[in-house]
Amino acid sequence: MTDQRIRVYIWEIPVRLTHWINVLCILILSVTGIYIGHPFIHAYSADQYIMGWVRFIHFTTAYVFVMSIIIRIYWAFAGNKYANWRGIFPSKSRRWKEIIDTFKYYFFISRVSPHSVGHQALAGLSYLVLYVLFISQIVCGFALYSLAHEGGFIWTLLGGWLPRIINLQYIRLFHHLNMYVLLAFLILHVYITWHYSAIEQNGLVGSMFNGYKFIRPKEVEQ
Repeated sequence: MTDQRIRVYIWEIPVRLTHWINVLCILILSVTGIYIGHPFIHAYSADQYIMGWVRFIHFTTAYVFVMSIIIRIYWAFAGNKYANWRGIFPSKSRRWKEIIDTFKYYFFISRVSPHSVGHQALAGLSYLVLYVLFISQIVCGFALYSLAHEGGFIWTLLGGWLPRIINLQYIRLFHHLNMYVLLAFLILHVYITWHYSAIEQNGLVGSMFNGYKFIRPKEVEQ
């Protein structure tokens, strides 16, 4: 019997836009952050201003990253049901069962992969953890950046309060290590997405460009 699919609009523009902005920001922030911590290109005159430009790109990208996170968090309340926070936070027992079933599938205990029109429960939970890491990275980054500014409400609010309770070297270390965690997640995310798209044949990869997935009618009804 033919595996009939219907084309369903899942990911709205703000979801897709913030997704790709976050990817680009993570890559730019990682490269510039590594350079700031361990410069691998040296200037031979003051006119080159290499570190100054790298820091400018790093800080500007950080502002873009912050706005992207704010927009996505807002859209978790204003968007459709697939972007809603309920699809990210496992608030029902059914979602926890789906997490267990997904782990069984990934560890080859079960050959049946859980079906989900939007985010799978495990994917939603991982995105929740990811955004906690995003916010902690932002706070640590602005805590380090606030050292170049003397006081001010905005700098205190964004992260200037953190060095008052945590040693500056620990903040810098966490900011650095967290970057590698995010890069590792990025690599794992790409692999799992391509793998799951190939298994499900639902256009998962393409959906992050055009917003549409190809879903079985019975899955949409559920």
